Amino acid sequence: MTTSNSNRPTAAQSCHSMDPDLLASCVHCGFCLEVCPTYKLTGDENNSPRGRLRLWREEADGRIPQDPWTDHYTSECVGCLACESACPANVPYGQIFEQVKHQHVAQKRSRPPISLRFAAGLARHQSLFNLAMLPARLLRKAGILPHRFLFKGEPAAFQSTQAYVSHLMQVHRPTGPRVALLTGCLMESLFREINFATVRVLIENNIQVIVPPDQGCCGAFQEHTGMDGVDQLQEQNRIAFGKLDVDAIVSNSSGCGLALGKTMKGAVPVRDVLGYLGEQKLVTRTRMDQAARVYVDLPCHLVHGQKAAGIPANVLDATGYQWELAPQARDCCGSGGVYNIQKPENAQQILARKSAFLNEAVGTPVILATSNHVCMMQWNSARSTGLVKRPYEVRHVIQLLDPLGS
Repeated sequence: MTTSNSNRPTAAQSCHSMDPDLLASCVHCGFCLEVCPTYKLTGDENNSPRGRLRLWREEADGRIPQDPWTDHYTSECVGCLACESACPANVPYGQIFEQVKHQHVAQKRSRPPISLRFAAGLARHQSLFNLAMLPARLLRKAGILPHRFLFKGEPAAFQSTQAYVSHLMQVHRPTGPRVALLTGCLMESLFREINFATVRVLIENNIQVIVPPDQGCCGAFQEHTGMDGVDQLQEQNRIAFGKLDVDAIVSNSSGCGLALGKTMKGAVPVRDVLGYLGEQKLVTRTRMDQAARVYVDLPCHLVHGQKAAGIPANVLDATGYQWELAPQARDCCGSGGVYNIQKPENAQQILARKSAFLNEAVGTPVILATSNHVCMMQWNSARSTGLVKRPYEVRHVIQLLDPLGS
């Protein structure tokens, strides 16, 4: 699934301008129904990829008018891309869905809430985003979690990932392959302890790390909401990363890695950091307490977006924990970028099915591990909203590899 500056619609364009071959590529086999989270919730054909494609095509052909009915079913889509993995005709559903969302916002058929519009503005200015999230970082360090998505952590209040990398590189001086780290806008501003853990794991495994200071948001936030500004962010990152002499760009967020991969296509390879580590000879952690159990969930934008097979088994083995894939590990958790903010009831119903196993899961402690911070936020909400009654931890897999981790 790829997009480019040339195929993103302008405000004056509509579904009528979309390539008709894209909208007609569905062969109506129905394989997407079995994997679509909103179809499984509602049983409504219109609330499936096949149904949405039909609505968009009929609107583009002029057989139905622009209608709130179409707008509703468009907004119901999580954007998990599981339908792309299931589709035998290789319909580029994600590309079509992204175009339709941008068109609906441009035509004022859809309007993201002011909180998301404000966040999108901050994402274009990382220093402001970091400053705005300082109170939240301090609250997380203090264990005060005023929102259902916030989980405990130890983010640095003031030191940036770039400064941290500079310090560790001078101390350890690794000599192996050289990578650039995408720090991310929300990851850096709120969950930067995950960035720090990523840096420690890479350097411990003799990998050189650089953080280009002029990188920006990957644009995934704007893609999820249909807002403008993606092209400018892509150009900023093409300049920031394209001039580097590195073996790869690595990302510790599957959604961000997918977005940056589209930006850098044909230039520098963008790799999920765990997939990249899976190709190295890894330092292995030793765990004295074997009672803990890790249940691994696979982010949609890793397995369906980036088309990765999963998180490499040798990486999971290197954590030293007993681990297994969580039930329904390849199914969507309901986070969907900002879907859990825009459609909280749907998101919670989707999560309820996936998280129920945690109430009976074996292990002390039970650890739910994944590789995307937005998924981590969604999984944490299973505790704060009462879907899961027993204690459990939510961790990024990279934190389980961290030499400073517990």
